[in-house]
Amino acid sequence: MRPGQSIELLKELHILTRDGKLNQDSRRKLKQVYHLYNFIEPLLEEVVSARGDLTLVDLGAGKSYLGFILYDLFLKTREGGHIYGIETRDELVAKSRELAARLGFARMSFLNLSVEDSIESPELPEHIDIVTALHACNTATDDAIRFALHKRARFIVLVPCCQAEVAAALRRHKNESFAKTPLSEIWRHPLHTREFGSQLTNVLRCLLLESHGYQLTVTELVGWEHSMKNELIIARATNQPRGNAQQRLAQILAELNLEELRGRFAY
Repeated sequence: MRPGQSIELLKELHILTRDGKLNQDSRRKLKQVYHLYNFIEPLLEEVVSARGDLTLVDLGAGKSYLGFILYDLFLKTREGGHIYGIETRDELVAKSRELAARLGFARMSFLNLSVEDSIESPELPEHIDIVTALHACNTATDDAIRFALHKRARFIVLVPCCQAEVAAALRRHKNESFAKTPLSEIWRHPLHTREFGSQLTNVLRCLLLESHGYQLTVTELVGWEHSMKNELIIARATNQPRGNAQQRLAQILAELNLEELRGRFAY
């Protein structure tokens, strides 16, 4: 346990049992939480050092585990900074609001919005420093990227999940692809279609971010024994777009018969 951590919060997040103990499952959860925090803390420090304040939006927040942990470990003892949790499920938004009020986490807000709707929502500031989206399903990760670009985010932290759209497009055009390229053997079998579609989705996302001037770190979040959805993408704004990123992206879409997805990945 870290000094000053809220025991009540860790119980609410089921990291501690009701009697304040750690079991095997909660030790695993705590290890994952700390591991993710270790990636994000330097980004928080950099933003606060640069401008003395901080805005962070967690998209597809669910129970807002991440937002609460970041507030508890980083913002609780500071005067500035605000964390927003975006979630569509009413009951989770209400529970997060109640928990924040009970813990005295005054600079946390929870909005009942889809990731897509949050892009133009007047309830959020025009500029956001850090955008996070962990296991935002299917195209919600792509909406999170659009949100981050619209808000001119300094950092973007993504753990993508459920990349079904590209795999579905690969399946739809499988016969045409067989006639077009021997690369279609990569996704001929259904299992390979799913896995290749997932990998390809993240490659396209990385190229999109690079084309908008972000420098990327792509790594593992935790050990594969904990989660198969384990890819962590951290993007840092540099205002120096990679010159051939859009060209590479367009070439991949054309080569793999996926040009129908240009609007999602090339803008």
